Amino acid sequence: MKPGDHPNFFRFAPPPGTSRESTITLDRNGEFFHNGERVDHPALRQALRSWVALHPDDHRPILTNGYDWCYFRPEIAPIFVTAVSVHTDATVTLTLFNNTTEPLNPNALFIDAEGIVYTRTQNGMLARFTRHAQTGLLPLLVNDDPPTIEIQQKTYPIAPLTSG
Repeated sequence: MKPGDHPNFFRFAPPPGTSRESTITLDRNGEFFHNGERVDHPALRQALRSWVALHPDDHRPILTNGYDWCYFRPEIAPIFVTAVSVHTDATVTLTLFNNTTEPLNPNALFIDAEGIVYTRTQNGMLARFTRHAQTGLLPLLVNDDPPTIEIQQKTYPIAPLTSG
């Protein structure tokens, strides 16, 4: 049993002399930084992506590996959509930057003033689309004012993002 399996794991005090706050940040392009230095090691970068979660009590973004956890600061969103797949049965799947997939919920799409698309993931996190992922929506786009996509013969306007 890992410590993270304990029901009060996220309520335990940090180890002596440490804090749950960290200097880890996630920029608007999906790059992690620690103490201002970009995390370049591929395995560590992918590990950090796989550890992103929301604290169950305060819903702040955290990194957790099941043995310990800390808060981190996303510049905009704590997770990114890296690809959109439109399948032959007209279903749409999103690939997240932690290499997980989930179905697109067209009612959970938002667009900001700069034209960047966001969604809410199945666990409620705000996810920002990368440029590549956003181009994956083009086959679904049926109107650009307001931005509207069509999936399985139903149209879905993309709502303006009002807050993160």
